[in-house]
Amino acid sequence: MALASLRLRETLREQSIRDPLTGLFNRRIMQESLNRELHRARRKQHPVTVALIDLDHFKRFNDTWGHDAGDLVLKTIAQVFRSHFRAEDVICRYGGEEFSVILPEASIEDAAKRADALRHELVKVRIRHLEHALDPVTLSIGLAAFPQHGTTAEQLLRKADECLYESKAGGRDRVTVPHVNEIVTEREVSTTR
Repeated sequence: MALASLRLRETLREQSIRDPLTGLFNRRIMQESLNRELHRARRKQHPVTVALIDLDHFKRFNDTWGHDAGDLVLKTIAQVFRSHFRAEDVICRYGGEEFSVILPEASIEDAAKRADALRHELVKVRIRHLEHALDPVTLSIGLAAFPQHGTTAEQLLRKADECLYESKAGGRDRVTVPHVNEIVTEREVSTTR
């Protein structure tokens, strides 16, 4: 009986922190992890980069092949993410077809190179559903780094989201980083605390 109770508790814990479809961490864990990594980065004076990643034209997979195909795409993407990112990176399903990755101790330049490599890796992946080859998956990615683009989770996510939107508006299938003149000033930092 105690073993069954322990297993049930572990199952419930996993369900509370993981997305059931992809097995990646959920949005709540992303928020907690980002706050924890920012605290660590302040203490050690290391960078932290946040990536927001959107699957381009994902609705097309669902509309053309059905939701089972869309689910297969999401599961496959999650597997590619797991193999691509480091063990210390925190990979989350942010919602729908959007993902987030927290990259501790990664500069914006390093994260941009890794994000671009991910795009190139993913477009080579062939996904088959019901004996049909699905179209290649492309990604739009927005990045933001602590401390230059924000010092709080909210600031970093907002800036990464702006960059993600810019990637989409610029034609999709690209990585966008904040412009050089978008560095957070000390004055902006003190007014957001």
